[in-house]
Amino acid sequence: MGEKSRKTVPAEVIVPDGRDVASDEKEALLSVRGVDKSFGSRSRRTQVLFNVDMDVAEGECLAVIGGSGSGKTTLTRIAFGLEQADSGTVTYRGVALSGVRSLGMLRLRNESGLVFQNPFTSLDPRWTAGESIAEGLIARQAGHRAGDAGRRVASDDIAGAVRRALGMVGLDPDEFIGRYPVDMSGGQAQRVAIARAIVAEPRIVLADEPMSAVDVSGRVQILDTLAEIRRKRPRTAMVIVSHDLGVVQHIADRIVVLHDGRIEETAATGDLLTQPQSAYTKQLIDAAAW
Repeated sequence: MGEKSRKTVPAEVIVPDGRDVASDEKEALLSVRGVDKSFGSRSRRTQVLFNVDMDVAEGECLAVIGGSGSGKTTLTRIAFGLEQADSGTVTYRGVALSGVRSLGMLRLRNESGLVFQNPFTSLDPRWTAGESIAEGLIARQAGHRAGDAGRRVASDDIAGAVRRALGMVGLDPDEFIGRYPVDMSGGQAQRVAIARAIVAEPRIVLADEPMSAVDVSGRVQILDTLAEIRRKRPRTAMVIVSHDLGVVQHIADRIVVLHDGRIEETAATGDLLTQPQSAYTKQLIDAAAW
């Protein structure tokens, strides 16, 4: 039997030009310090995060990588105020997320966009693409509820923003603004979800496994979409959660490797792929779909 071929890292690692990929060289936009998290009853607790630190700088694309059960989704949900840590701190723009009405939490919610794994569960099937994207803008307007999106989408300012967001994710506004999720492919629906996340020009975007629920062609489209957003909005930070190094290496400035709730290593993308420091990172590199 022949020896199993070993996958090699591509010779060129693509990192956007002109970016300072070292988050610790500038003030963090979003910072996690000493976070622990457990689930379960008081008598049977399972700890899923152990003393985790993570920083995201303005304009940086940070990938959080790990296998199933590594704690990557829990970590990012805590970082974005969607889960509460057992201990540790999370700060946004230097202010702690100390409660649902804290200044830090209000700022983060008003200045962030979220993209979830399955667009068909995150998009309301009763709303058109235009209405769903408008929700992302209207929810931030004082005195308006997110549910008002359907009847306000026709206003000139919101309609213009919706069309621009669709264009930024590579979808023809004339074709998609009135389309329902049931009439979209997985890749198209996810790009609508991304348009909803960016329509209000957030300072930071979380994309949790944004390519895992679509086919290969859809993944390429979504990766291109995220790269295009980075080019057009270079000050917008991104946090991308994924299990596949082969995908995020094309867009991430830095990568955090999480394993069994602990940080294995954090490094600039090129350094991590060519000089991995942990055996687990090497396993992920070997398993990556280059």
